[in-house]
Amino acid sequence: MKRPMTCPLCEAMCGLLVETDGPSITGIRGDPDDPFSRGHVCPKAVALQDLHEDPDRLRQPLLKVRGRFEPVSWPVALVAAADGLRAVQQRHGRDAVATYAGNPTVHSVGAALFLPGLVKALGSRNRYTATSVDQLPHHVAAATMFGHPLLIPIPDLDRTQHLVIIGANPLASNGSLMTAPDVARRLRAIRSRGGRVVVVDPRRTETALVADTHHFVRPGTDAFLLLAMLHVILTEGLDRPSRARELALELDTLRELAAGWTPDRVAPATGISAEAVRTLARDFATAPSAALYGRVGVSMQEFGAVSTWLITVLNLITGRLDEPGGVMFTNPAVDPVRGRGGYAPDRIGRWHSRVRGLPEFMGELPVATLAEEIETPGPGQVRALLTHAGNPVLSTPNGARLERALAQLECLVCVDFYVNETTRHAHVILPPVGPLERAHYDVVFHALAVRNTAKWTPPLFRPPVGTMPDWQILSALTEQLQRGWHWRTLRQRMATRALRRLGVRGVLSHELAKGPYARGTPTGGAPLTMAALESHPHGMDLGPLIPMLPARLRTASGKIHAAPAAIVADLPRVARGLDSALEAAQGQHPGTLLLIGRRALRSNNSWMHNSTRLVRGKPACTLLMHPQDAATYGVADGAVARVTSRVGTVEVPVVVTDSMMPGVVSLPHGWGHGRPGVQLSTATTVPGVSINDLTDDARVDALCGVAGFSGTPVTVTPADP
Repeated sequence: MKRPMTCPLCEAMCGLLVETDGPSITGIRGDPDDPFSRGHVCPKAVALQDLHEDPDRLRQPLLKVRGRFEPVSWPVALVAAADGLRAVQQRHGRDAVATYAGNPTVHSVGAALFLPGLVKALGSRNRYTATSVDQLPHHVAAATMFGHPLLIPIPDLDRTQHLVIIGANPLASNGSLMTAPDVARRLRAIRSRGGRVVVVDPRRTETALVADTHHFVRPGTDAFLLLAMLHVILTEGLDRPSRARELALELDTLRELAAGWTPDRVAPATGISAEAVRTLARDFATAPSAALYGRVGVSMQEFGAVSTWLITVLNLITGRLDEPGGVMFTNPAVDPVRGRGGYAPDRIGRWHSRVRGLPEFMGELPVATLAEEIETPGPGQVRALLTHAGNPVLSTPNGARLERALAQLECLVCVDFYVNETTRHAHVILPPVGPLERAHYDVVFHALAVRNTAKWTPPLFRPPVGTMPDWQILSALTEQLQRGWHWRTLRQRMATRALRRLGVRGVLSHELAKGPYARGTPTGGAPLTMAALESHPHGMDLGPLIPMLPARLRTASGKIHAAPAAIVADLPRVARGLDSALEAAQGQHPGTLLLIGRRALRSNNSWMHNSTRLVRGKPACTLLMHPQDAATYGVADGAVARVTSRVGTVEVPVVVTDSMMPGVVSLPHGWGHGRPGVQLSTATTVPGVSINDLTDDARVDALCGVAGFSGTPVTVTPADP
């Protein structure tokens, strides 16, 4: 039997056909009838079978008793978890309990709908997610310019003639904040219709290899490059009118801000020649249609918010924003933006972290401060933690420090189906069912896709008796925490029970009825309901992106804020950063290399390394190093090197390659499974090392607090001289 589904492992939303024989999986392949992915599939999708059948995956709650995990019933586990968290809050106050949501949370519709209620029930300001180690600057730029953190413009890949990619590798990531299955085909199509693809990255990535042009850029200097491009376009009169530009305020301010940021001034810092910067700007501005797109290399750095803002500004002033072939807004069937109030710039930093004073945004604090909030005594100290689908020991900066801090907690509750590097410290583990045993709808990624699409996937397998999907775990835990008869708690309990009665399908049905296709689809089809989705098991194509301004804006003014006050106020810090980068370029920091991360198509952050088919072959956790640097520091290809930063040291095999920019080295993200107590039988045989044992929790973007992963200063020496 062949059953269609959406792959839930990354942002691409690829359609799959899962072949089953009763309770067994006999094959997984791409679904040729999926109108969005059209049969494309990557190795991770095939590994869903390994995940489904993994004997290490937990299927019963665990309670730590005298230092050892023991299986217990759901009632016992839920009461133990709620009582542990409640007791900490009763002793130390609401903020003594923190929450952390990992990346897979957003890939589960149940978690996305029901985790907010649990967080609200706890009532703590100590909220953390993987957002602040990844895409937070994109949300800051979207909120301050357009009025909502999720109003992120998406490259119109299928119609653009000129695509500039900065700090992104979509051939490995399958697209990120740009849901685009089969990116390779889409990039080839740009070139086949006479367009060009340009990549700017410190590494000659898989994407750079298929591009027309690749420029090496020094990590952390993207803001300088983008300001120089802005300078060229404005001083040479290459900006152009557009509908979006007519809606923009503060355009004159942009000219003032760009003054002085000449290509000649920034070239030594960025590593890109002044003439190449001018060519990059002119080609982008004069192409018939163009899109400028940046991702983790741009956002995960100390000037991440300014850099992501500049990308949107460049798209705006060249007439690319909200235009076919440029960058556009989606019109999703289930709209996470609809009906929400605007985000004023002063909503950055409504409160600050207790120890370092890092700013809040979207109701959460930067996770770079979590370890010190646990370690530092005093009122408001974090003494308990609830995690959902997260492994912050491997995913957040200075993971070794956080690991030590977790051991100090009075209570750690983890909603996760593995005993991994983080959950091994838990007092209670609540394991949800696997992704093939739950219903699925990508609320967020349909809202970030290069086409308007919708797809509902019912569970492929009936969950085993005695198991629970994540939404039921979260709602049950919420009800446990809401016990009592205070009128406000009673109202929250009633709301939780109403939501639980609706379930995932009921909530989605309600949202579809309020969505843009409730009266019919763009092709004249019937209203989009759950019944309609269920009658299209391969998914529905709702058409290409269309101009959505000004209706999509959520600013109080109804205008685009081209130069938000919070961003402008941060530019003097960027100027000081340029001075420091110029000093470094002049060799004033000898022996220092800059560390960047990387991801691979066969890897998925920190949690898919227990699949045999994904980790077989050559070792994936290696340090990439340019031949010039290898010769300078006496490191041979294939030898083990010792890499040291301010916060730690790791030893890792070296691959010498000219794909790296001189002065830059690269480690992949998500490894480091050799810690004691990890119950991952395959991953522990290929443990690798964690890049976050080197990344520095002191390096953050001062504007929004995102972790400054890109460009961590390190030294590299032979492990055995």
